[in-house]
Amino acid sequence: MSPTPPARRLRLGLPRRVFSQVLLMQVAIAAGVAVLATGLFLAPLSDQLDDQAMRRALSIAQTAAAQPQLAEQVENTPPTAGGPVQREAEKIRKATKAEYVVIMDTRGVRWSHTEPAQIGKHVSTDPSEALAGQEVMEIDEGTLGRSARGKVPLRDSDGEIVGAVSVGIAYDSVRALLIHAIPELLAYAGGALAVGALAAWLISRRVQRQTRDLAFSDISGLLAEREAMLHGIREGVVALDRAGRVRLLNDEAQRLLGIGDEAVGRSPDEALGEGRTADVLSGRVTGTDLLTVRGQRVLIANRMPTDDGGAVATLRDRTELEQLGRELDSTRGLIDALRAQDHEHANRMHTLLGLLELEMYDDAVEFVGEVVGDHRATAEQVTEKIEDPLLAALLVGKATVAAERGVALNVSDRTRLPDRLVDPRGLVTVVGNLVDNALDAVAGTMHARVEVELRAEGRTVVLRVRDTGPGIPAEQRELVFTEGWSTKQPPAHGKRGIGLSLVRRLAERQGGSAAVGEAHGGGAEFTVVLPEAVTEPDLEPALTASSAPASAAKEESR
Repeated sequence: MSPTPPARRLRLGLPRRVFSQVLLMQVAIAAGVAVLATGLFLAPLSDQLDDQAMRRALSIAQTAAAQPQLAEQVENTPPTAGGPVQREAEKIRKATKAEYVVIMDTRGVRWSHTEPAQIGKHVSTDPSEALAGQEVMEIDEGTLGRSARGKVPLRDSDGEIVGAVSVGIAYDSVRALLIHAIPELLAYAGGALAVGALAAWLISRRVQRQTRDLAFSDISGLLAEREAMLHGIREGVVALDRAGRVRLLNDEAQRLLGIGDEAVGRSPDEALGEGRTADVLSGRVTGTDLLTVRGQRVLIANRMPTDDGGAVATLRDRTELEQLGRELDSTRGLIDALRAQDHEHANRMHTLLGLLELEMYDDAVEFVGEVVGDHRATAEQVTEKIEDPLLAALLVGKATVAAERGVALNVSDRTRLPDRLVDPRGLVTVVGNLVDNALDAVAGTMHARVEVELRAEGRTVVLRVRDTGPGIPAEQRELVFTEGWSTKQPPAHGKRGIGLSLVRRLAERQGGSAAVGEAHGGGAEFTVVLPEAVTEPDLEPALTASSAPASAAKEESR
């Protein structure tokens, strides 16, 4: 036999789903409010009914005491069951449906009563206040039981008190009114509870849709997982609400954008300032894998709208990838140049071999001198004008690549740059991007030519790169510095539209500028101004004095 499965224990407690818990709590609150409201209404209702009964009894007593014949009859007739006072009192009792109407003299002796046997006897309650001229309302016990009473003095025509009138309303009738009001009140309370339960159900259904019918424990777990994921991934995440304000930033987004928690609750324009990054985050620029530059970082941004009218933007850092891509482009260019040079070198070696076999030794020497001299002249031309080794090496390499692409790359005669740069690598980036763009613009054209001018004016470096290409239309001269904007096809490793944006960012970071205009004779001319890019020269007197004789000797030897 298979073992008997263990009995399942009945677990009591709140349901797990948010929908069920919210519905249960709201119904409980509505029921509690209905019970409380009913109790608060019933509590004063009993007192109100008692007060109404006493006032009614007092009003009947006042009406009876206002009849002048009653005072005369009390003074002139004996208290008998068939007397005129009894008949008048019974007439009033039946007309007003009071429990009793008792008329007494100044001694407290009854002249009328519902039970004729009580006529002529002393009243069961103290009549002193009414006989003293006061009107009394009370609930008291008497011979007929508990009743709401009203007592007033009975006066003759001269205003003298000759007795009192006491009227009673049966307390059972007051209680009957209260009991009769309870079902109606409970019906109203039940209706209010039903409306409250329906409203609670509708609200709970909305909560169910918004929470995807999850349990509180599931929501807590999701929040914990979200926090761990947002702060653990290596992509920046920016969440915006329906008003376009930042409501969440993870650690990577703060690092990439250079902002902190103070950006939460502000719009991207307020947090980042005007620019393409703010436009992308705000949704003013649409698309996938949008390029943007923040500081020195190249970012890829994607923006996805959410169901609540907000949006979530993700940011990826492509700075290193873009640098590697540019280095790859340069490497490929150098490889192509070396391949072409290898082919040309083979041709030259064959030519040299032929000259030697023909025993044309003088022509062979002249041919070798020309070949070596061309390369040496190019290197010397650059290094004489540009003393910084990194920039000089860059331009020599670019000249070789340009020659293989059929482009003449020249360094302007006005170029003078000392070896005192504050940020040589930054200037290498600027020059490299501008020269590469110029080579791309003129490649394949007739008489292609690119000219580079680098000049130090005090501590400011002015860079100009001119080409003989088609130039840039006036309406597009600002667009070329926009992240992601390019007229060329993207390379295999990524996208274009980054180089010129980086150039402007580097220039503006140093307080300078980058602009483009039309070169003399056609083509484009890019101008970059970099203030404070050159350090102050060393003016030590000893060094200057010691170097002066050496300089003079060198001039004499020339």
